[in-house]
Amino acid sequence: MSFNIALSGIQAINEQLNTLSNNIANADTYGFKSSRANFASVYAGEQANGVQVQSLTQNIGQNGSLATTGRGMDAAIQGRGFFTSRDDQGIVSYSRVGIFSTNADGLLVDSTGKKVQGYGPTVGGVLGTMGDIEIPTGQIPAVSSTRVAYAGNMSGDWVTPAAAFNPADGNTYNMVRQSVVYDSLGTQHTVSQYFVRTDADTVTVHYSLNGAAPTGAGFAMNFGTNGQILPTTTTGPDLTIAGAAAGAENLVFNFDYTGTSKFAGEATNTTNRSDGYASGTFVGVELAENGSIVAKYSNEQQQVVGTVALATFPDEGSLVSVSDTAWIANANSGAPLYTTPGVGLGGKLSKGMLEGSNVDITSELVGLMTSQRNYQANSKVITAENQMMQSLMQAL
Repeated sequence: MSFNIALSGIQAINEQLNTLSNNIANADTYGFKSSRANFASVYAGEQANGVQVQSLTQNIGQNGSLATTGRGMDAAIQGRGFFTSRDDQGIVSYSRVGIFSTNADGLLVDSTGKKVQGYGPTVGGVLGTMGDIEIPTGQIPAVSSTRVAYAGNMSGDWVTPAAAFNPADGNTYNMVRQSVVYDSLGTQHTVSQYFVRTDADTVTVHYSLNGAAPTGAGFAMNFGTNGQILPTTTTGPDLTIAGAAAGAENLVFNFDYTGTSKFAGEATNTTNRSDGYASGTFVGVELAENGSIVAKYSNEQQQVVGTVALATFPDEGSLVSVSDTAWIANANSGAPLYTTPGVGLGGKLSKGMLEGSNVDITSELVGLMTSQRNYQANSKVITAENQMMQSLMQAL
């Protein structure tokens, strides 16, 4: 009987050694979670009959340390949650390893080539449909300008020019600034603004489109005693560039002077930006800390094309391991609850970092030495029983 008990001990210790060895081997594996072998007694009726490894407990709840990679498509989860991926057979798995890239089909994939799951582009403040995240890798079309945001200080120290405005004579205006606008084909056009101090409370703007002579009396910006532009004069007149480029629509736009001031001191320009842009070619993709997938284009435009989803579970410790860094859900773990990083139970993302293994090498080595002593003890029991049986047989 003692022979069988000792043998069961050796078998159980072998399983524990496999678990300890796997933990130690994956001490440097990103997203790895250590496991522990749980022993239990084996009974034959009321008689003790040895020991067995009853279960393996995964230490999923403990996060590993963060390792800096500097890569824009790497991310670590600080807190709860798992990245979600789907393979070609439709099997959904969950992982803490945030190594992402774009495949040849323009889909966001993880380090194993599985399709990362997330939400489509947000429309009207509502997240898109959950599914594969598509990255538009082609060219984005041009967008014609409708407004130019311009803000600056008109300088309260300006002196009203003595002569009538003449764009060819720099003494007839106080400042000139250029802005760039785009037509429907993405062709650039230059708009020059000539600022003229009319009186203590008014600055008049004359517009030159693509170098043409300004027409009309100009647009009057009025300022209050606090030096700020009056709300009634923050929006300039509609300006039209007819037949902007061959095949392009007429370009109609205006200037928004919100935030412009007239304080004493130097004339400055803090904002000069139109809302249009030329067409652009895809140059790369980056992951933001809120989980947004941002596509970048050669025209300096950026588009949020999706948001990575995080899955949390009622009992994440019951997830079934399918590899050292991936799990699938089952009845015991409960159904996944999907959210975005930093929302609800989902942890925040640390961009340019990866979560390391949560293995404690010191504890694992101590456990390894303890298992070795237990293995030797059980071996000695078997040796002692064998010697005893030999002695009995010789005595007969």
